[in-house]
Amino acid sequence: MTRRAVAIGGGTGLPMVLRCLLNLGHEATAIVTMADDGGSSGLLREQLGMLPPGDVRNCLVALSDPESLPSRLFQYRFPHGEGLAGHALGNLIIAALADITRGFPEAIEAASGLLGSRGRVLPCTLTDVRLLATDAEGTTISGQARLARSAGPFADIRLDPELPPAYAPAIEAISSADILVIGPGSLFTSILPNLLVAGVAQAIRESGARRVYVCNVANQRGETSGMDAYDHVKVLVDYGLEGALDAVLVHRTLASTVPGEQRRLTGVIEAVTADKDVEARIAELTPTVLAMEMTDARNPYRHSYERLERGLAEAIG
Repeated sequence: MTRRAVAIGGGTGLPMVLRCLLNLGHEATAIVTMADDGGSSGLLREQLGMLPPGDVRNCLVALSDPESLPSRLFQYRFPHGEGLAGHALGNLIIAALADITRGFPEAIEAASGLLGSRGRVLPCTLTDVRLLATDAEGTTISGQARLARSAGPFADIRLDPELPPAYAPAIEAISSADILVIGPGSLFTSILPNLLVAGVAQAIRESGARRVYVCNVANQRGETSGMDAYDHVKVLVDYGLEGALDAVLVHRTLASTVPGEQRRLTGVIEAVTADKDVEARIAELTPTVLAMEMTDARNPYRHSYERLERGLAEAIG
């Protein structure tokens, strides 16, 4: 039976979830954070005053044929050239479409048509937001990119402006969903910014959907150093999702450190611990904890697409 599935997050985890949901036969909608201010998206935000297109682009491609020529064009990144180096062509196309159509949602819809995407991609908010946090020394860190490079633990994570209004179709999608999937993705910089938008956490709490959190399999340098799987779940609970997670999907593993070369290339530093004791603590926060093998054999610090799909199928029911 086809069900309405909504995936919430950002970064590299969200496109993978969307592909899994499509392959499982569900209608897929992505709700994407608008706090990204690094790389190509950050430059376009600064220079054009637009909302960040990068995560939107990746989701649109995930909902289309990734090997098609339009998808490959959208994902093409200029290797050099003054003013072009580092930009993904799809980001520039979305920027142009936003100018032509006079709106970011309209640009997304037009880009979806160009790619033949089989699903919807919705910004969480249309407000120009910045992610802020206070570190252990009481220093305020401004911006998603800076926060991702900073050392936790973080307190008082918020958006500027605070509680921006949600994009109405995003709330409608959450409210009408049969399935809600949160994560995987950078906890503080890809997932949490969505919950800081007015009405999003409430809509998730009030939803009658099956609500699943997919925990990360690895911690990122600085952002989540030293956190186990329970700590990841507890952050979501503390920021509005208490009693709102029907199932948590974790990769069962003991603590392990990422080898030096892989650490340098990926930015991850350690596996997210999820042993029997951690699972028991998570069970205090959610009725269902599913612990299984989730990682890619070739890269043990990333989710395997096939294993994630199987895990989601079991968690969704």
